[in-house]
Amino acid sequence: MTGLVRFGISTEKDLLAKFDRLMNDRGYTNRSKAFSDLVRQELVKREWTEGKEVAGAIIMIYDHHKRELVNKLMDIQHDFNKVIMSTQHIHLDHDNCLEIVAIKGTAVEVQKLADILKSVRGVKHTTLGMSSTGKHI
Repeated sequence: MTGLVRFGISTEKDLLAKFDRLMNDRGYTNRSKAFSDLVRQELVKREWTEGKEVAGAIIMIYDHHKRELVNKLMDIQHDFNKVIMSTQHIHLDHDNCLEIVAIKGTAVEVQKLADILKSVRGVKHTTLGMSSTGKHI
């Protein structure tokens, strides 16, 4: 941050009241921080749509007893080795595993990987969380 700038915003009274409720519900202590975070979120979304580099995680839950599933997931991950930074494998119980795949690449590449992993038989649930690498916001 190069410096703070103070400026005014005009908006409808009802919208401001809703913003204040949202801000309070999320634990913000002032409007400035809440407003800045909303602007940053929109800038991050733009990075996704403009094909800039993103970072994030793919979270999968799967049945490790499903025949050849682990090998198939590993083969897919090897095919995307330029996008995958790290993986973490966690045994949730006797049947279910949680795998967290840390990723960095274009939004298109990352989404493609998540979609392929999600479509594999035996994968019960997949979530993709994308964020910025911080370079453009």
